[in-house]
Amino acid sequence: MEIRSPQFKNNAREALVDENLQSALGKMRTGFTSKRAEARARLPEFDDLRDQARDIKDHTLAHLDLYYEAYEEKVTAAGGHVHWARTAGDARDIILQICQDENAKLVTKGKSMIAEEVALNDHLEEAGMEVAETDLGEYIIQLRQEPPSHIIAPAVHLTRSQVEKSFRKSHTHLADDRNLDEVSSLVNEARQVLRQKYIDADVGITGANFLIAETGTSIIVTNEGNGDLTQTLPRVHIVLTSLEKMVPTLEDVSTILRVLARSATGQEFSTYTTLSTGPRREDDPDGPEEYHVVVLDNGRSAMIGSEFQDMLRCIRCGACINHCPVYHAIGGHSYGWVYPGPMGSVLTPTLVGIDKAGHLPNASTFCGRCEAVCPMRIPLPKMMRHWREREFERHLTPKLSRTALGFWAFLAKRPALYHLSNSVLVRLLRVLAFGRGAIGSLPLASGWTRHRDLPAPERNTFQELWRSGGYE
Repeated sequence: MEIRSPQFKNNAREALVDENLQSALGKMRTGFTSKRAEARARLPEFDDLRDQARDIKDHTLAHLDLYYEAYEEKVTAAGGHVHWARTAGDARDIILQICQDENAKLVTKGKSMIAEEVALNDHLEEAGMEVAETDLGEYIIQLRQEPPSHIIAPAVHLTRSQVEKSFRKSHTHLADDRNLDEVSSLVNEARQVLRQKYIDADVGITGANFLIAETGTSIIVTNEGNGDLTQTLPRVHIVLTSLEKMVPTLEDVSTILRVLARSATGQEFSTYTTLSTGPRREDDPDGPEEYHVVVLDNGRSAMIGSEFQDMLRCIRCGACINHCPVYHAIGGHSYGWVYPGPMGSVLTPTLVGIDKAGHLPNASTFCGRCEAVCPMRIPLPKMMRHWREREFERHLTPKLSRTALGFWAFLAKRPALYHLSNSVLVRLLRVLAFGRGAIGSLPLASGWTRHRDLPAPERNTFQELWRSGGYE
């Protein structure tokens, strides 16, 4: 996937005037948030479970090498194979080789953000294979040749009418006069088209929400049956996952699962929680004959022990995205790469570099909603500040911003001068407001006032109010 994060500001401007996108975003702004709130209210121990989930992941990350040794032993004992991919290119080549060894012509895929991260589809298609996305949202955006705009709802940026147009354009073998006015009719049509793909596939590729060291198991959590069909019908099942998905035991993962679906979609549990351990055994009625797990690093091991280690606790629930006012305004494509929203604003600079993704940590109001709702208690605003610091240290911020910040630092180190300048500025802003309560245009601040009014101060500075006792 092309990295368009450097164009974030232009992407955002286009998103703000895209009527279809704004219509779609308007429908998702309240749905996810209200359902999560209701699900949380029904579980009094929810916050205690968040603490337990955080501690489980912290413990795992501190002993990751030991748990992966145990995991590989269990997978091998069950007849499977574990492959280690340091880079995205390594992961692509490993999977391509497995598919070529199978002489694969058709590959079915469940939803996988890691596959997006390594640009797997393009790699397999360039080698002459057909790749069929089987998750409904992923299938829709594949038809439209678009990247996902959300980590759990990849087509959330589209309206129903846009989906209908895409189906009519792509499914030319079906009757022109068929009725696609209802969401259910769109779902049924996708189901009919994909059914034969499952049957004909040579290789099935899924992601993994979790890997279990205790048993050598991979787990996918879905609300569609496509994941199960993708991994059980083809002769070869490949699990593509990343380093941080490890959890010690089945009991540990049951704790995390109790906060995952509630945070993501407001469900107590997702419709399908599927556990896979190795290939088909002699007495199994179905399942793959080969089972491969490809574990991707791609910069994650460097996060361990750094100020960004907490990001490795992320379980991809999307709660931070669902509650982010910036995402609500501009959608996921504006972020320019695989991971949108607050989690993407931390993870993307880690994976592609702050020089390419420097706009993302700055695309935040720091309202704190992302951290407040995160089931793994990840301090996302804190880590975005760390990225801002690194951007500043590397002189990647605009010269005007650096100059303004340097001027503020000069004042902040001199309290008397700081208080005097604040007092003068407050009175000046009140004059410029002309009694209207807001300032529509301000020299040296056009970046703000071009898009919004600047509220005028109503009274004196906070320090003056404090000294006078008029702060109550």
